[in-house]
Amino acid sequence: MTANKGMIPAWVIGEFVGTFLLVFFGCGSVCAAVTTGAQVGVFQVAIVWGLGIATAIYLTADLSGAHLNPAVTISLAVWSDFPKGRIAGYIATQMMGAFVSAAMLYVIFGGAINEFETKNNIVRGVVGSEASAMVFGEYYPNPLGKPLKETNLDRMCQWRAFTAEVVGTAILLLVIFCTTDANNKNNPQILTAATIGLTITILISLLGPLTMACFNPARDFGPRLFSSMAGWGSIPFTANGIGWLTVYIIAPIMGGLLGGGIYRFFFRPYYRAHVLR
Repeated sequence: MTANKGMIPAWVIGEFVGTFLLVFFGCGSVCAAVTTGAQVGVFQVAIVWGLGIATAIYLTADLSGAHLNPAVTISLAVWSDFPKGRIAGYIATQMMGAFVSAAMLYVIFGGAINEFETKNNIVRGVVGSEASAMVFGEYYPNPLGKPLKETNLDRMCQWRAFTAEVVGTAILLLVIFCTTDANNKNNPQILTAATIGLTITILISLLGPLTMACFNPARDFGPRLFSSMAGWGSIPFTANGIGWLTVYIIAPIMGGLLGGGIYRFFFRPYYRAHVLR
């Protein structure tokens, strides 16, 4: 049966809803952890992220392929057969889903965020308010609910943060490509989404304390833009200097291309060779 004229394309629904859920579950866990102390330790936040992403993939993969991440979309267009003409549409839809999800989280957690800021003498929109803005966008090193200080850069400077995001995204894309390759005899099939979610959990557990573990430009930029419009002003785009662009947009895209390239040249030929034996 063909779709009726005027209907929203399935891929738009898939990417919008999937990215909305990814941000709602993931950033929601950060909101709860920072403002209420609901989660204790990075792993509890990480496992919510992982389960949330797995859920989003299970719901939307049949509609859009469940990219939910510009780094995935670009890498699939370069290293696989995803149509390049859909790159802009997919990324725009992902950004919108992330932005709307951040707005919904603000409606729900707005009171808790205000209380957290009052209790910790945080003035929204001035230097130091990244301590609360972190529930939406990402910062390095992880503010952990406190204002960043110059000495924090000893723990995670920009080039280290950039490297961490490249490597983390490369690993994520390598897992995505390998687990979805039909020629991989050990691909997890029905557990593919769970495997990807578990990979996210592991990566956040390792890199979350350092860069907040982005790996997804839409997950960061949509909520970051919303926070700027919701009272944090220029802080989301100045707290780390140009890092919002280099670390959280360029690095994940480069990492995605790196992970896809490793799969394309070192894994896919061997998967196919096994089939031909």
